This record gives sequence, structure tokens and C-alpha cells, in this order.
Amino acid sequence: MKIEHIAMYVNDLEAAKEFFVTYLGGKSNEGYHNKTTDFRSYFISFDGCARLELMHKPDMADEAKTLNRTGYIHIAFSVGSKEKVDALTARLKADGYEVVSGPRTTGDGYYESCVVAIEGNQIEITE
Repeated sequence: MKIEHIAMYVNDLEAAKEFFVTYLGGKSNEGYHNKTTDFRSYFISFDGCARLELMHKPDMADEAKTLNRTGYIHIAFSVGSKEKVDALTARLKADGYEVVSGPRTTGDGYYESCVVAIEGNQIEITE
């Protein structure tokens, strides 16, 4: 088995799509819109990996997202090298995103950084 896709509700669908395309090299489909429910979504593809479905619908609950909580906590993207982790982390920081850890080598051997990116959600960048 393999993970086919992961879904994420967002308030600003266009900004979320642009983040994953601009910073992480994702490729977006043309989008979907259910005119009856006003549900909208994009599928973002990443070089042979599982896809990310970004979704939006009116009147969603938007609870506070603390960094230490139960449930899904981050999505990790491998960029291929320590140098690329460093460069992307620096770019995101320069563009105003909060770097909450790293770049660093973790106790379990990952070279990574974590950035709070889309609407309080963490993105992990690994080599």
C-alpha cells in the first residue's frame, strides 16, 4: 500500500496553493468547484510522491493550532541535501515565515528544519 494523498482544509485556498507551488515545487491541477456546496479544492503533485489536496468551503471552524497537540502535526518534504534544507529555510525565513527549529540534525539522524507556514500549520524540510 501507499499513501495516495493527504487533505488539508485552508481559509485562503489560492495562497496555500501558491505556497506549495512556489516553495516546494508542487504542480497544481486546474482545481475543482462544487457549485452546489461551494466546496473548492486543488490537488498538488510532488515528483512521484503522495499528492496534497487543499480544500476550502464556507463557514469552516478555525480552531487555534498550537505546535504541541495531538493529531497530524506536520507534512515533511525532502529537498535532497543539507544545503537545500539550509537554502529553503533561509528563503522562507526571509519571506516572513516562522522557523521553529533547525536547520539541525535531530537525535534520530534527520537533518531538518520546521517552519510554521500555511495558516499555523508546520512544514518540515528534510534533506
